[in-house]
Amino acid sequence: MAEKVDISVVIPIYNEEENLPILYQKLKSVLEDLREKEGKSYEIVFVNDGSKDRSWEIIKELAEKDSAVVGVNFRRNFGQTAAMSAGFEVAKGDVIITMDGDLQNDPEDIPKLLQKIEEGYDIVSGWRKDRKDAFISRTLPSRIANWLISKVTGVYLHDYGCSLKAYRSEIAKNLDFYGEMHRFLPALAKPLGAKVIEIPVKHHPRIYGKSKYGISRTFKVILDLVLVKFLLDYRTKPLRVFGGIGFLLSFLGFLIMLYLSCEKLCFGVSIGDRPLLTFGMLLFITGIQLISTGIIAELITRTYYESQGKRPYIIKEIVNGKD
Repeated sequence: MAEKVDISVVIPIYNEEENLPILYQKLKSVLEDLREKEGKSYEIVFVNDGSKDRSWEIIKELAEKDSAVVGVNFRRNFGQTAAMSAGFEVAKGDVIITMDGDLQNDPEDIPKLLQKIEEGYDIVSGWRKDRKDAFISRTLPSRIANWLISKVTGVYLHDYGCSLKAYRSEIAKNLDFYGEMHRFLPALAKPLGAKVIEIPVKHHPRIYGKSKYGISRTFKVILDLVLVKFLLDYRTKPLRVFGGIGFLLSFLGFLIMLYLSCEKLCFGVSIGDRPLLTFGMLLFITGIQLISTGIIAELITRTYYESQGKRPYIIKEIVNGKD
């Protein structure tokens, strides 16, 4: 069994060869200070997300000279979400801290995150209150997205996009996320009963390299948000959403056809060529299909949990009279 450490710092890396040595030195300074003052053991997990520069060579050099450095190398670029997921899987720390590799997050904020974890919170999210990015292309879309995510998920944060976050390991390792879902992790942890808090953190302008993201990601966020809303409210009960909509459509279709049947039987009105008949039948059939989809989704959900031994909950602690 892998030896546990107190803190794992997980950093996705994509073409950051100029920033890596500086970031490593800053992290090392902060983490060594925590070890000397508080006895905190640590590891630094760099996940190379298919970089095309010398990032992986630099990570290997750091790992060779420092046993606290762990390098994970992807065969190609899979994206930030995949890199974070791989980092969570590899991490051995009781607390997992994520941050960007571009030097815009400040390692000096790590002790503040850890302090909130020690106060009993499960996720501590950074808030780039004084953000050093272009307003139109990055800050404005981010504010719109943060407002929308907060309204839809019920987890109110100013800055979902800030990568500087701290997670209790038992929460982080039980989060299933794919695609571009890393920014939604505090919301995805809500069904697990996670206590989430947000604190202001420093944010520095980028010195080397260029941003990998732009205004186009706002539209991806909106699409992902639809999925997150479904996962939060209906992940273990999909029949309620599909069946609910399906029942409503079928009922409306039934009322339309009942109305037309009364006209035909009671007043002899011809209904064969009326568009309303086609519309009513369409509603009824679509509703039946949605109800069937909900039942199939219920069976898939049960197969997912039962075949893998998963449970839709996490036990925080168990106590008895002996312990």
